[in-house]
Amino acid sequence: MLALVTIIWGLNWPSAKFGLQDFSPWTFRTICFGSGAAILMAVARYRGISLHINGSTARWHLVVAGLLSIGGFGVLAAFAQLATTTSRTAICAYTMPIWATLFARVFLGERLDGRRGTALLIGAAGLLVLFWPLFEDGLPIGAIYALGSAVSWAAGTVYLKWARVPAHPIAVTSWQLVVGTISVALGFCLSGFAVGDVRHWSSLAGLTYSTLAGTALAYLFWFQSVARLPASTAGLGTLLVPVIGVLAAMVLLGDRPTLTDAIGFIMISIAALCALGATPAAKSTPVSA
Repeated sequence: MLALVTIIWGLNWPSAKFGLQDFSPWTFRTICFGSGAAILMAVARYRGISLHINGSTARWHLVVAGLLSIGGFGVLAAFAQLATTTSRTAICAYTMPIWATLFARVFLGERLDGRRGTALLIGAAGLLVLFWPLFEDGLPIGAIYALGSAVSWAAGTVYLKWARVPAHPIAVTSWQLVVGTISVALGFCLSGFAVGDVRHWSSLAGLTYSTLAGTALAYLFWFQSVARLPASTAGLGTLLVPVIGVLAAMVLLGDRPTLTDAIGFIMISIAALCALGATPAAKSTPVSA
């Protein structure tokens, strides 16, 4: 089941790229998040899982976490896909465990031991290798969007760990998706209700996959995996997501990562492995593309 989650989320990167060729990022994310939230809530009701969140404070915590982990991540990752390659977006976005390590040290007071310190150093070096050639052509806005999506996800994850909302994980995720939907729907309105010009069947296929598989189904499988496996095993399994994403982008989209992309990818993967192997904050709910 964990392998299925990894494959689904890995394939979700090129799937989102297909969807974004015709749909605007605001439209794409509104449909994905909104439909995903509705499906998860329906499943929760069917399984008798309460969606009630006790207390206004806990609800506000979910609002903040949803804006960061769902809204911020989703929109920034979508704009990154439009501005740079899917491979580079996946590589930069999966610096999230490194940022979670740093935020956990600053805001949760978690001790930065040798393993986590090494993760930060290797991750920073990997980012430098990845970004350096891009500055030759000006500001690498696509890579910066992708990096921003990783920071947003990590901030939301650490915030949620600090908040400790007393509710079932499916309920917590469902309400975060609702918050994310509202935030991107607002962006959709402010952007002039620009839906996009649907001209390719692959766009509809990408939207459908990202909604049903990448959002709703993957989260359901993820919760099943977490229930049966140690958190460290489940967390480490997500490291394969960008690997599958990069390989799928090469096959489906014709992406050809440069040598510096490959070196940066390897270094960031090693750093993420170190971070996930040592930091509880980095083992919270992962997120799809």
